Amino acid sequence: MADILIVEDNMELAGLLRDFLRAENYTVSLAEDGEKALRLYEAYGAKLVILDIMLPGMDGFAVCEQIRNQSNTPILIVSAKTEKDDKLNGLLLGADDYIEKPYDIDIMLAKIRGIFKRRYSLDEVVDGDLRLNRINRTVFRKDEPLEMTAKEFDLLLLLMENKGKVLKKEYIFNRIWGSDSCSEPQTLTVHIKWLRKKIEEDPQKPKRIQTVWGVGYQFI
Repeated sequence: MADILIVEDNMELAGLLRDFLRAENYTVSLAEDGEKALRLYEAYGAKLVILDIMLPGMDGFAVCEQIRNQSNTPILIVSAKTEKDDKLNGLLLGADDYIEKPYDIDIMLAKIRGIFKRRYSLDEVVDGDLRLNRINRTVFRKDEPLEMTAKEFDLLLLLMENKGKVLKKEYIFNRIWGSDSCSEPQTLTVHIKWLRKKIEEDPQKPKRIQTVWGVGYQFI
């Protein structure tokens, strides 16, 4: 999943904004028309869509409406159309904000930072190349989605939320499976092994999920 999808038919302007965003460590995808934007969004998703209105073929209003019908991804309209009716139409279709062209790049970056802070700071747990979303229960490593069972997700979330702390095996087991669970304590060991295969560079020499012998596990 890209952090930001820019939908803009002016490739010079789109490329300039992309470069500024990449310098801020965002991952960025570009689409020069509405149809390509929807294909990219449906295939890979995005955490924010920066959307021009005047596009070849499908216009930005139609793109905004289709994205909003399937998700609550933040949409930031950026357009040279400055009439009140255009702004109202974009906002009523579900856009989160509407910025007029030409814009100040510093203002644009500040708005983007604000959107990410408000929307994702509480929803996500991030550690290096590992990103876990509490709301939609997804996990990405190096921007690639990881398949997780419900218990694997709950276990990884518990470990990441307690980074640096040594958690006792009994505590982890009771939190994830419940003290009245019919599962055997060995289940925890198996799930730790499965998680390591998914998030460690070398599961045989784990660096993230450390075993503290005789006690439990620690996320580093």
